Amino acid sequence: MEKILVIGSSGQIGSELVLALRKIHGDENVFATDIKYPPEEVGRSGPFQILDVLDFQNLLHFVVRYKITQVYNLAAVLSGNAEKIPLQAWDINMKALMNTLEAARQSDAKKLFWPSSIAVFGPTTPRHETPQLTVMEPNTVYGISKVAGERWGEYYNKRYGVDFRSVRYPGLISYKTEPGGGTTDYAVEIFFDAIKKGSYESFLSEDTALPMMFMDDAIANTIELMQHDGNKLSLRSSYNIAGISFTPKQLAEEIKKHIPEFSISYNPDFRQAIADSWPASIDESVAQKDWGVKTEFNLQKMTKVMLEKIKEQLKV
Repeated sequence: MEKILVIGSSGQIGSELVLALRKIHGDENVFATDIKYPPEEVGRSGPFQILDVLDFQNLLHFVVRYKITQVYNLAAVLSGNAEKIPLQAWDINMKALMNTLEAARQSDAKKLFWPSSIAVFGPTTPRHETPQLTVMEPNTVYGISKVAGERWGEYYNKRYGVDFRSVRYPGLISYKTEPGGGTTDYAVEIFFDAIKKGSYESFLSEDTALPMMFMDDAIANTIELMQHDGNKLSLRSSYNIAGISFTPKQLAEEIKKHIPEFSISYNPDFRQAIADSWPASIDESVAQKDWGVKTEFNLQKMTKVMLEKIKEQLKV
């Protein structure tokens, strides 16, 4: 019986991942933790505990006490916020990872998932169909921490046998939680503003293409990777996953098919430079070959579901 610990369970990914894992492994076997209280459904459906991943002794004690076998570490300061507090963001992102790697090494929780990001790439990386193995020279604090994290994960796998697994998430789109300070968050904000205001001011320019993924696809692929036979994985750093690529203008045009009066304006801020350093599209052929990554939601299907669910949520 797997005993699973999800760190950062109150965030955008964690709150949905916990519920998906509980359906598979049983509510009582998936332990949700964070430094803030979770959405009601997460707290109601199974065990939750306040836990600071930066406190190594408490983390290790938790892992040993509850006989944890798998850890999902989702704790991080995201790209936009990290640029405002660079040293603090570096400290949080790296210490969170190193603590979970060490806890895995010193316990039976050998299987560890940690999310990387397209932020590992930089302005010198090929922007279209970015390969799995390529130049990685990020110019953001978040990206630098993700490159370092990939290297540490691979090191702990080879040196200590920690079953480290990771994907480079594109921008993630969900209707269930508020945006968390990422550069791709316009693709969540725009839906809420379209319904509440009928307009949106984008902090990225109209032609900024970025890879995105609907949260259902992100969760499904994360679980698929974690369930896959480790002997068939050729990478122990992090896998490219492509999702769908589109621009703010293309997304706005799709929203207008459902809300004809919707309008969008553009006022790029400091996040534009971050977005310009990231890929426009991703080559995921290695992930397809190794464990069968899939994307079920295209732009049209995602837009329809987002608008329907947010209207239900806002009761409009």
